[in-house]
Amino acid sequence: MLSALSPNHPFLSNPFSTVFHSGFTPWDCHDLLLSKPTSPKPVTSSTGSDDPDQTHAKEKPDSDDSNRGMAIVGERKRRRMISNRESARRSRMRKQRHVENLQKKLNLFRVENRELNTRLQFLLNHCNCVQTENDWLWSERTLLCQKLSSISQFMVFQQLQPFSSSWPCNNLTVE
Repeated sequence: MLSALSPNHPFLSNPFSTVFHSGFTPWDCHDLLLSKPTSPKPVTSSTGSDDPDQTHAKEKPDSDDSNRGMAIVGERKRRRMISNRESARRSRMRKQRHVENLQKKLNLFRVENRELNTRLQFLLNHCNCVQTENDWLWSERTLLCQKLSSISQFMVFQQLQPFSSSWPCNNLTVE
């Protein structure tokens, strides 16, 4: 039905065109609601001319300022990101050096542990040899003590032998 109406039809004309000189109508506000809100423009002194080019020229520096501000923020983010990456790289390097130092210490401790185990085995072997020798010496001492005791008894008996023949009771015969 709308297609049957011509563009010059009174229903299609804007009845408020005389009220809204700027061309803005209340029906256009849905575009404003959907668009991103913008910060209010600073008030500037006017030279008195209503030249629309001049107002656009003044709006461009504002957009340049916001672009410059965004560029500064972007630059700060970029520098911070670079700084964070460098810090993370240094941290990884420190960690790698720390791990390498720990591995070197581990290798040194393993070598030292092997050397200590070798020395321990040598000392245990030597201790066994000394214990065996000590046991043999104790048995030798016991044997020599027995021999000495036997010899001492024999000597005592030999010394008492001359006295036993001179005793008068030994000369008596039993009748």
